[in-house]
Amino acid sequence: MTRLWSAALTGVAGVPVEVEVWISSQLPRVEVVGLPEAAVRESVSRIRGAIDASGLKFPDRRVTVNLAPAELRKSGAGLDLPIALGILAAAGLIESEPLDGRAFLGELALDGRLRASRGVLAAVLAAEQAGVREAFVPAASAARASLAPRIRVHGAESLGAVLAHLGGSEPLPVCTSPALTAGVRSSDCLSDIRGQSLAKRALEVAAAGGHGLLLLGPPGTGKTLLARRLPGLLPPLGEQERLEAFCVQDAAGLLGEGETMNAARPFRAPHHSASAAGLMGGGQPLRPGEVSLAHHGVLFLDELPEFDRRCLESLREVLEQGVVRIARARLACELPARFQLVAAANPCPCGDYGSPVRDCRCDEAALARYRRRLSGPLLDRVDLRIQVGEVPWSVLRGPAEGPTSAEVRARVAAARVRQAARGVASNAAIPDARLEECVRADEAGLALLGRAVERWHLSARAARRVLRVARTVADLEEEPDTGRGAIAEALQMRGTS
Repeated sequence: MTRLWSAALTGVAGVPVEVEVWISSQLPRVEVVGLPEAAVRESVSRIRGAIDASGLKFPDRRVTVNLAPAELRKSGAGLDLPIALGILAAAGLIESEPLDGRAFLGELALDGRLRASRGVLAAVLAAEQAGVREAFVPAASAARASLAPRIRVHGAESLGAVLAHLGGSEPLPVCTSPALTAGVRSSDCLSDIRGQSLAKRALEVAAAGGHGLLLLGPPGTGKTLLARRLPGLLPPLGEQERLEAFCVQDAAGLLGEGETMNAARPFRAPHHSASAAGLMGGGQPLRPGEVSLAHHGVLFLDELPEFDRRCLESLREVLEQGVVRIARARLACELPARFQLVAAANPCPCGDYGSPVRDCRCDEAALARYRRRLSGPLLDRVDLRIQVGEVPWSVLRGPAEGPTSAEVRARVAAARVRQAARGVASNAAIPDARLEECVRADEAGLALLGRAVERWHLSARAARRVLRVARTVADLEEEPDTGRGAIAEALQMRGTS
């Protein structure tokens, strides 16, 4: 019997899989056990063709393949290569010793070529956790697999190339991790937007503290333009963040052959007709949704009230926990979803409610239905709510003014450094237990917040979020303590003044 390591994908995480192959002198038959899905069961036909194309003979005996752990359902075609090598070693056609301590991943074509498979980085990371220090993957997937920090990765074009390496005749080179490219996603500058000084300031605060942002205003006032400037203000992904975000992108199958992810934070903008599965994740096999694809990045929901109410309500727990928990009859897993929410909405169905120059055409019933689409508990979890008004023509035709994206990005980076020194990834993520220690609000500021809580009936969650935003304002001003001015600005940007 032959044993070797591989890995399977569950959601966006890899799980080590031990492939066991036993050949007996019974009637010819190949049986794959260990809860294989259809793609794994069909691997026998691909493996038979690949072995023949490599100049070897498929054993004419009873072959039993066990994929452990047996209670885990295995999907995808990435187990083709280890099963093929296990069959050859069990039949005595190759030595089994070179298979020890190595992991093998990849889909086989009938002619023996290795095809790229999704989720290869997560699979290699899982094999690394099992104690494997060397992995063989398709050449088209080697660049992304080499991002795994503590494992040597070899890229092979075919089954024959892997056999030649194991036999010592043609060693495969070790793949090196690709160079990190620039972390600025957009070349559009914040200063290109005329007017909207409060909304620009809110973007800076949101970027500096990782806060959620809702832009409210009539059509054509620049809400979408403002939201799409946010990725250009954010700092690049850190090494661990990049690895996690890349695993999600790779598991979703969004990356082409040889494509790698740069240090720019992900930006996802799903249409308001997106289903719950498209937004939160699901399907068979399970794929990450838009909230997971925005992990460590920005999720932009334009026309927020037009989204399905159930989809929006499902965001509440995700915003608090940073994960999507999916429970199915045969599967339960967690998908990472720690993103920054940015949304835009019109004040009413026609968009003219509150306009000083146009009359709103919506009746009271239509207004009430429109407002009910956004629940109080959901809005309570959004830190910044900014009214975006119409800009006068004299300002629109005037010169560009205000700070550039590069200037704001520098201030944001400096504020993030101060937050990291306090031991938090961002001010939005300050745990409640450390809120007083990190915010350091003075008595005048706390008194102002207390009056606002009583006057506007803010919830305890809302009050804590105001303190986190105020801490970000103080960080941007390089102030060690959070004063009354910072809390006043945080209240103003929450839309309660």
